[in-house]
Amino acid sequence: MQLQYDAETQAFRRALRAWLEENQPSIDEMRAEPATSSAHLPGWSRAWQRRLFDAGWLVPGWPPELGGRNATPIQQLVYFEEMAKARASRTYNVQGLTIICPSIRDFASRELQDRFVLPTLRAEISWCLGMSEPGAGSDLAGLKTRATLEGDHFVVQGQKVWTSGAHHADWCFCFVRTEPKAPKHRGISVLIVDMKSPGVRVRPMPELTNRDHADFNEVFFDGVRVPCENLVGERNRGWSMATGSLAHERGMLWIHNAMRLESMLDELAGLAQRPGPKASRVGDDPRFRDQYASLYLDTQALKFMGYQGFSRFARGGASPEHSVLKLFSSEIEQRLALAAVDALGSEAALVDRGPHGHYEAFAEQPWALQYLRTFGQTIAGGTSEIQRNIVAQRVLGLPRR
Repeated sequence: MQLQYDAETQAFRRALRAWLEENQPSIDEMRAEPATSSAHLPGWSRAWQRRLFDAGWLVPGWPPELGGRNATPIQQLVYFEEMAKARASRTYNVQGLTIICPSIRDFASRELQDRFVLPTLRAEISWCLGMSEPGAGSDLAGLKTRATLEGDHFVVQGQKVWTSGAHHADWCFCFVRTEPKAPKHRGISVLIVDMKSPGVRVRPMPELTNRDHADFNEVFFDGVRVPCENLVGERNRGWSMATGSLAHERGMLWIHNAMRLESMLDELAGLAQRPGPKASRVGDDPRFRDQYASLYLDTQALKFMGYQGFSRFARGGASPEHSVLKLFSSEIEQRLALAAVDALGSEAALVDRGPHGHYEAFAEQPWALQYLRTFGQTIAGGTSEIQRNIVAQRVLGLPRR
């Protein structure tokens, strides 16, 4: 593995850095109109995403007409490195841009692509993802929400839960059961549901970390009529889209997480100068120093494991590291935030939310809130338990018990 970039890639990096320095929204803009869920797009965030699109920096691996610049895989890696270093979010509707839009492009009819891809990229519409249900979270194939074909419409009946941003989303990319008698992986379809349709009811779920703003929701479908043309791909072939959607979600997540963890480590190191017990510094505590050293080594291991997997992928090989990286990064983050809370002691309990919404700048979140939110990170995108099963069976080749 060579940790060097050619001249063209370095020029790509410099161009992106220069563009971000000139165009990135200010903290004051974000504070003035905070985003309060993962499907809420305030005016500044819509304008920011559109600037990225127009400049070809939104999805650089895509063609220019779709907000990209036909970037190579290595250039895309550099792109995510620089965006993470700059703490620049491409969008606040992450599921719409990174999961749903690529899935529509990969699987949907030309009519649906024409109808939804560009408006999503330009931040004209926002999305929620209808996957998890009561009793069918990590086991998506166990979903029970049904869509019955009646003439030229599907009629949807059921419930979703943990649906991020549903109360602000315009559309739902919804996984439904269209063939109840088929094996559970084979009777699933995907429908695009207008969230303003009669029969859609959304109930936000206040969170411990910020009771003023909810991102999670329960969504109830009571006889919701969805036109047949809103079927994505083939009927009863939705399972391939489920695995494809999650692949889109995890594709470059590791580099973002690695860079974010390095930023968190810098903040943790900053605590070392604070007063500790008995008038000593926090950094004088050997337990703190040992925790920091362990977290530093693990973060570097995460980053270089990701580079190794990406190098294999760029050469056309298989990359089995995704589950390891997802598991490792979410648990490092939890340990890191806990180390900070532990170092601060009772002071960590003094949480001032300030004027920000749910998605305030990461560096300004109190450590106690960061720690509480890490529990969600061990669940989102596949629980740690599921990831361990995948690693055991598909990477290590261990037998099922």
